[in-house]
Amino acid sequence: MSPFKSRNIAVIGAGMAGIACARTLLQAGHQVTVFEKGANAGGRMATRSSPFGSFDHGVQYFTVRDARFARALKTVPGLCKPWSANAVQVLDEHGRIASADVSRKEAHWVPTPDMGALVKRWAAPLQAQGRLELETRISQLERDALQPQQWQLRGIGPGGTQHVYSGFDAVLLAIPAEPARLLLNTAQKADGLAQKIDRVQMAPCWTLMLAFPQAVQPGLTTLGPQWNAARSTHHRIAWLARESSKPGRGAVERWTVQASAAWSQEHLEDDPQRVQAKLIKAFSEVTGIRAEPAHVDSRRWRYAQTSAALGKSHLWDAKIGVGVCGDWCLGQRVENAFVSGLELALSVA
Repeated sequence: MSPFKSRNIAVIGAGMAGIACARTLLQAGHQVTVFEKGANAGGRMATRSSPFGSFDHGVQYFTVRDARFARALKTVPGLCKPWSANAVQVLDEHGRIASADVSRKEAHWVPTPDMGALVKRWAAPLQAQGRLELETRISQLERDALQPQQWQLRGIGPGGTQHVYSGFDAVLLAIPAEPARLLLNTAQKADGLAQKIDRVQMAPCWTLMLAFPQAVQPGLTTLGPQWNAARSTHHRIAWLARESSKPGRGAVERWTVQASAAWSQEHLEDDPQRVQAKLIKAFSEVTGIRAEPAHVDSRRWRYAQTSAALGKSHLWDAKIGVGVCGDWCLGQRVENAFVSGLELALSVA
């Protein structure tokens, strides 16, 4: 058996897959630097603040089916809480309850105090070591100018500054399929990996966020329906959740509404105000809530849902030292992202 050799590894993307991958490699004794284009770690496990409380405007909850994921969650005891969601309802086109979602009788979990808390906690050791480069968009992979067997990354940091990060023995992409494919196309001899991603399809999602502080009155605790979460067949809306029903989220009535994939695709480039108006109308039709929201916001996720997965947990080319992971490799669940990042790290380590 050859002796262990610590390697210098770059991970691009600080969502669940990227951080699961990075923390595993860090625990194995490697040097790891994570590059994230956003201001925080978390990816689609994201939270947006407002004067009335927070919104989990990406991932809504997660389930736990893999024993390795369950063990990892034990490293952060008490951080994640079960969310009953009143047994998620299934609604017809007119907002009437068609059935309860009993496809799986399993707990729905949410981190507290917000959805991003879990990934941020796991990313904390990397950040403490100065190994988490936030607000840094990597635009190109190329061989290191001084050490051709290694990789260097070209990126744009805070304020639009240009940077070159060099000396990496491996580069691991933990970003959505299409950005990963485009980035792989910039790397020498990585076209084989890029071609394997061609089969993956991801759909967009417009998300609407509404707050109704007028509901916090004596004798009135909620507006509209008595359920807290629902899947909908309305042509505009696929999912609705009462944010204030989640553990540790605050009492002000707030709703997160996620548009259907088809509608989001059709209106992908629409003006946000136009999207908001259409989704508010659909929200009123589904919930019966006609009150004027005190707060309205929206977010477009260009790569939100996996409609055609890769079919394996990750891609890793040991000859060139490049790998890819993400929830889209296996599906679209938080646990898919964790397993993908973990198994890529185990292949590399």
